[in-house]
Amino acid sequence: MMLVRTKLGLSSIHGIGLFADQDIPKGTPVWEFTPGFDQEIPREQFEKIPEAARNDFLKYSYTSKKNGGYYILCCDDGRFFNHSEEPNVTSMPSGNGSEDIDVAARDIKKGEELTCDYRSFEAAFTEEMLA
Repeated sequence: MMLVRTKLGLSSIHGIGLFADQDIPKGTPVWEFTPGFDQEIPREQFEKIPEAARNDFLKYSYTSKKNGGYYILCCDDGRFFNHSEEPNVTSMPSGNGSEDIDVAARDIKKGEELTCDYRSFEAAFTEEMLA
């Protein structure tokens, strides 16, 4: 679940992007997996979803490195983080064994696109994900 105010907008990176709607100081928690809000879907359940829906689902979810075989779906605008090799949001251990918590890697100004490095949390990362 997003922990800071954000808005969606056109991204210079790819399609729709997630933008800060407030100044975010370095180290501020930005997103964390919230059970009951964000979804954790086992592979077996995912495979029962109709194929067309699976393709859409894969666009906005990731395969967890923490809980192998589970897909994580952010149920808010967190699914619009775009990838960057120099992200302004980075993952840190949550301390509870759940998905990592994402924090501001540096000061982020209001209006700036929030980015993360997909390789830090996506178990099935491929370069095709960036297309």
